[in-house]
Amino acid sequence: MEYERELTAALEAAATAGKVILDHYAQFEAIADAPASITTAADRDSQEIILNHLRAAFPADALRAEEQTPTLAEAPRIGRRLWVVDPIDGTRGFARKNGEFSVMIAFVADGEAVAGVVLEPASGRCTYAARGKGCWRRDGGEAVAVRVTTTAVLTDATLTQSHSKPDKPPTTPVRLLRPRRVVETYSAGIKLAQVARGEADLYVSTYDLMNDWDLAAGHVLVTEAGGRVSDLSGRPLRYGGDDPGHPGGLLATNGVVHDAAISEMK
Repeated sequence: MEYERELTAALEAAATAGKVILDHYAQFEAIADAPASITTAADRDSQEIILNHLRAAFPADALRAEEQTPTLAEAPRIGRRLWVVDPIDGTRGFARKNGEFSVMIAFVADGEAVAGVVLEPASGRCTYAARGKGCWRRDGGEAVAVRVTTTAVLTDATLTQSHSKPDKPPTTPVRLLRPRRVVETYSAGIKLAQVARGEADLYVSTYDLMNDWDLAAGHVLVTEAGGRVSDLSGRPLRYGGDDPGHPGGLLATNGVVHDAAISEMK
């Protein structure tokens, strides 16, 4: 299988990092009002573990990751072969100790995300995919193939989004798309995994800016599960450019409701 070595390395790195993260998590004192920008020693330790594992397996590959750590500083940042890492996606969920955080590792070839792993250490859920292999979940037992839903109407859909404040009006996606059900969680990785697993029909992000490490791993999961990923205008996403930022928002769906969601969001 193409990219089998890369997927295996990513799974190994995520599993090792997940154990260290849980050690930190057990000792961490919850911060009830943790801001979205928070970073912790667990983020940095996780990143170093992952990058060192990947660099040992593929020493010539470029590395791109969220935290400023020594291994990242020593490696090339741009290349035809690129690893994109978010060592803890949803650090606010880690800091608040609600379990809503993930490890995201993607392999990018010539600008396209072709292998990805999203591990949720607190629950033990792992979702992974590689181009042409499909998307799989392994939640403590045997690996099981997953597929996106077949929901065809937005008003029948389940939308996953970040936590909203109870005293605020409905979010723009909820207001415009009028989904039947809304689920909320920290971590873009978890939300993208939910779409890939068929637990949600779509994920819409209207953040002003997201980065390669927020998206690449989950992107592979959704597309290999039969779904579709784009910005909010329907443009495809590419990774590994000079600027890691993606300012056009994000839409990840089962594919069936994608065009309708773009139309309504406009």
